[in-house]
Amino acid sequence: MLRLGLDVGSTTVKLIIMDDGDRIIYKNYRRHQTDTQRYTVELLKNALAQVGDRPLTMMVTGSAGLSISSWLGIEHIQEVIACNQAIEKFAPQTDVAIELGGEDAKITFFRNGLEQRMNGICAGGTGAFIDQMAALLGTDALGLNDLAKRHTTIYPIAARCGVFAKTDIQALLNEGARKEDIAASVFQAVVNQTISGLAHGKPITGKVAFLGGPLWFLSELRERFKETLKLAGDEALFPDHGQFFVAIGAALASVTQKITRLPYIIKHAEHPQNKTGYQAVSRLQPLFNDAADLELFYRRHARHRVHKRELTTFTGECFLGIDAGSTTTKAALIDQEGALLYSYYANNAGSSLESAIKILLDLYNRLPDTAIIANTTVTGYGEAFLKAALHIDVGEVETVAHFTAARFFNPQVDLILDIGGQDMKCLRIKDGIITDIMLNEACSSGCGSFIESFAHSLNIPVQDFAQLAISATAPVSLGSRCTVFMNSMVKQAQTEGATTGDISAGLAYSVIMNALFKVIKMRDPQELGENIVVQGGTFQNDAILRSFELITGKEVVRPDIAPLMGAFGAALIARERKQDGRRSSLLSKEQLERFAINTKMSRCAGCSNSCLLTINIFQDGSRFITGNRCEKATGKGKSRRPVPNLYEYKYRRLLSYKPCLLYTSPSPRD
Repeated sequence: MLRLGLDVGSTTVKLIIMDDGDRIIYKNYRRHQTDTQRYTVELLKNALAQVGDRPLTMMVTGSAGLSISSWLGIEHIQEVIACNQAIEKFAPQTDVAIELGGEDAKITFFRNGLEQRMNGICAGGTGAFIDQMAALLGTDALGLNDLAKRHTTIYPIAARCGVFAKTDIQALLNEGARKEDIAASVFQAVVNQTISGLAHGKPITGKVAFLGGPLWFLSELRERFKETLKLAGDEALFPDHGQFFVAIGAALASVTQKITRLPYIIKHAEHPQNKTGYQAVSRLQPLFNDAADLELFYRRHARHRVHKRELTTFTGECFLGIDAGSTTTKAALIDQEGALLYSYYANNAGSSLESAIKILLDLYNRLPDTAIIANTTVTGYGEAFLKAALHIDVGEVETVAHFTAARFFNPQVDLILDIGGQDMKCLRIKDGIITDIMLNEACSSGCGSFIESFAHSLNIPVQDFAQLAISATAPVSLGSRCTVFMNSMVKQAQTEGATTGDISAGLAYSVIMNALFKVIKMRDPQELGENIVVQGGTFQNDAILRSFELITGKEVVRPDIAPLMGAFGAALIARERKQDGRRSSLLSKEQLERFAINTKMSRCAGCSNSCLLTINIFQDGSRFITGNRCEKATGKGKSRRPVPNLYEYKYRRLLSYKPCLLYTSPSPRD
C-alpha cells in the first residue's frame, strides 16, 4: 500500500509518495505563486504519471493546506506533528529540530520532554524574508547564497521585520558596503532571529537537525547556524530529503486513513464541490460606485498640479533637490518661482550613489549653457553619503523637505501623510510649525514595497495591479497584519474566488488602515485636521488614495508630483538658502565621468569599542566614514594635542604610499 503526503505551505507545495518499506518512490517540490489549487493539481497529475493508478492512503498538511483538505475530503494533520513523526522515524538521534519555511519558523526540543515553539505575529527571519532581501540586492535566494560565499564581514541587520531589515541594508549599500558581506549578514540575521525569537535563552545543544526548504537549499545559511551555535561536525544534522520532512510525516501518519486513488483525488482537486460555500475572508465596499463617481474623483485631484517649464530654453539660476530614498532616488530642478524644469524618478537598484550619478549625468546632458545650478540640497536615507561624495551644498532631514513641499501646495496644511518604499511618516502641523512626527516602528506592513512585493508575487506590473483595484466589486478584507502573514490571507481569498482586482483593492485598504490605526493611532477622523496633504510614491496608486478618503471621510490634496515631494522640497530649500553670487559646489559633468570610489574596512583604535569602520575614499582624496559610534574616527573629535603629531603624520604618509606601476615608472638615468 502506498502512502501519500501533501504539504501545502505558505510558498510551496511538496508531495511525497512512500511504499510499505518507507522508501520514497516519488517526490516533487514546487513554488505555487499563491495559486495553490493549480500547482497541487499539477503535482498530483505528475505523480499519477510516475507511479500509476494504485491504491494509497493520504493526508494533507501545511499552513495553506486546510482548504485543500476540505475540498478533497482528506484528513489534515498539523504540520508540527507531521514533522515530529518524520524526525522520530528518520532522525531519532535529534535533540533539537530547527525548521524554516516560507512564512514560519519552528524549534522543537526533544530532550527532557517535548517542547515546541513557533513564530507568532511576525514572520521576520523566514524564507519569505530571505526572498525579500534577495530582491533588494537584485537577485534571488540562490544568488544571495552565492554572494554570501565570498563574504569577509558580517554587519548587524534587523530580522524582526523584513521592511526594517531593508532599511538597514539600504543604509549599508549607501555607505558602500559590499553585496557579498550584506548577503552573509542577511543569513546571520535569520540565525539571530531564530535563536533569540524562538529559543528565548533556552540552550540549543546536542544534535541539531535543520529542516525546511531554506535550510536545504542555502548552504551559507546552514554555515551561519553551525558557526553561531558552535556545532561540531556530527552535531549538525542535515537529513536526506530535509525539505520534505513535513510531507513525509503526513505520509507516515496516513496509514490510519481510508484507501483512495489518485484519479479520484485529482478530480476533486480540479473541481472542488464545497469551494464556494466556504468564505473565511470578509469583503469590503467597492472603491467606486460607478463610472461617474470615478470621473469626479479624477477631476478633483487634477487640480493640484505644479507649474512646469521647458528646460531646453531656460535661462537663469535654477535649484536642484535630490531625495535618496530607501528604494528609489528622485530629483527635481526648479526655477526661482518654483516651476519644475526637470524631474527624475527611478529605482536605485541598491545603490543611491550610482543612481544619483546617473541622474546628474542625464541632467547635465539636458541642461543648456544658459542655465546655472545655483544651489543643491540632498535629503533622504543617503543624505550624508551623497553630500560628501558629490559635493552637494546642503543636507536636510527628510521631514523638513516633505513639509516644505507640502506647504508649497497648501500653505494651511495641518497634517502630512507620506508613505514611501519602506517607511511611513505622519507630520502634524500647527501655526506653520511641525509639532509631532509619527513613524512606523516595529512593523512596516503597508509601505510601498508591501504593494510591490504582492504585485511581483502575482507576476503583474505594479501599475496594472493598482489599476485592477479601481474596478473591483468585492475587495477582500485583509486587515493590517505582517506583510508576510498577509500572504496567507491572500491565498485564502484566492481559493474563495477573489479576483486579482479584489485582492489589489483589499491591499489598498490595508495600507491605509495600517497608517491610520498603527502609525497615527487614529480614534476619530476629526483628529486628523481639515487640510491634509498626502504624498510619496505609494499615493500615486489611486486605489490607496481613494481608500484613505473613504475610511476618513475627508477629501485630501495629492499633488501630481506626489512621488517627487521629497526632492521638490529639497529644491525649494536650495532656493531658500542660496547665497548671492555663489554657484553650487556640485561635481561637474567631467568630474562625474571620472568619479571613482574605493571602499575599505578598518577597526577604530580610538577606544575599547573597536568600531568596525567602512571608509569610503573618493577620487579627490576626501573620505566618508561610517560605522563609528563617536567622532574620533572622523577626525572631528576634540584633539588632545595642540600641536601636530609628526609621528602620526609620518606613519600615515608611509602606510598610504602607492608605488607606481612598472610601465608608468620613469626609466633610470645613466
